[in-house]
Amino acid sequence: MKLQKKRVCRFCEAKEEYIDYKDERKLAKFITEQGKIIPRRITGTCAKHQRQLTTAIKRARHIALLPFVSDVVK
Repeated sequence: MKLQKKRVCRFCEAKEEYIDYKDERKLAKFITEQGKIIPRRITGTCAKHQRQLTTAIKRARHIALLPFVSDVVK
């Protein structure tokens, strides 16, 4: 049985109060290639910042900074 290191919220480490929806490069790290938002158990963000992150991603999608889905065809 392998013990994994607990993931720390990168927003708490950087002491960020607000996640800006206009920073699409930062938000793109939390989206899969299909356009899905990566869950908090995988990214390691805390609940507070995951809620802010989800809202920011949805706002960025709404004003076309981020795509809703990608055009990858398999």
